[in-house]
Amino acid sequence: MKVFRSPARHGYAVEASPFVPSRSACAASQFYGLTGCGSLLVLDQTETDVCLVTSWEWSDGLFDVAWSETNEHVLVAGGGDGSLQLWDTANHSAPLRVAKEHTQEVYSVDWSQTRGENLIVSGSWDQTVKVWDPALSRSLATLRGHEGVIYSTIWSPHIPGCFASASGDGTLRVWDLKAAACRLAIPAHSAEILSCDWCKYDQFSPFSRSVLASCSYDFTVSSLHRLVGRRFSRASD
Repeated sequence: MKVFRSPARHGYAVEASPFVPSRSACAASQFYGLTGCGSLLVLDQTETDVCLVTSWEWSDGLFDVAWSETNEHVLVAGGGDGSLQLWDTANHSAPLRVAKEHTQEVYSVDWSQTRGENLIVSGSWDQTVKVWDPALSRSLATLRGHEGVIYSTIWSPHIPGCFASASGDGTLRVWDLKAAACRLAIPAHSAEILSCDWCKYDQFSPFSRSVLASCSYDFTVSSLHRLVGRRFSRASD
């Protein structure tokens, strides 16, 4: 097993590059994210080791990172100061842009994967979800509905303008960007929902583009099926 150690930094998120198979990015924080600074690390895996390509320091903790789906050098990170930062691996000094509209920690960021769509979604402890243009010049929409911390936001890889969010309020929500509204709110767990993700494979049975999985502090993993049309079934293990 190959290991990379980041002294005095605790990892919060890791994301593989969609362009370079050996490359990944890691968002890390001091003191378990409770206080202190953050680091964004870009790593390459070789045949024998894991090497640091570049890194940046931030004045607050960093909790999530996502690569651009259209530019192999660009990535976005979410910070404890409520900011999103746009970074370029060719620029080793400062972020390309910083946007700060959230009032609390940004715990989740994701870059859309559907064809013809280039958007960023962020989820925050301020209980809001924001959608951004890829330059972070301004948020395009602010969506409310959760009554707890938002831990995870993720675009559907198949349905344009559709993303899911998971929250400390125990609900999993599916959003429609065009309508700027929540289309489905599911009480998927009896405790905080920490993460969610879509099925990315839909060409062959039994995979379906409307399958959504979530995991919770209640020790369960739920798989939700047939979300379209407000019909779903749940399987927990």
